Amino acid sequence: MDGGNLVRDAGGLRPNCAIEGMKNRLKVLRAERDWNQQDLADALGVSRQSVNAIETGKYDPSLPLAFRIADLFTLSIEAVFLRD
Repeated sequence: MDGGNLVRDAGGLRPNCAIEGMKNRLKVLRAERDWNQQDLADALGVSRQSVNAIETGKYDPSLPLAFRIADLFTLSIEAVFLRD
């Protein structure tokens, strides 16, 4: 991958393309803790809109953000984010 295929966002540097078919369990994990999207956003240091975009699959988080999410729920990244 050459440098032209990378973009920088709030979570750091990430590939310019999303991982196709990546799904996640964020909504379920939030519900198990009785958290709303804003609660999760505050815990992660991102906007509620970012949480919504990740939950609905409109945005794949950067690797640093994915690690923060997994750490928050004390799970592995693979337990939070699933490939289709």
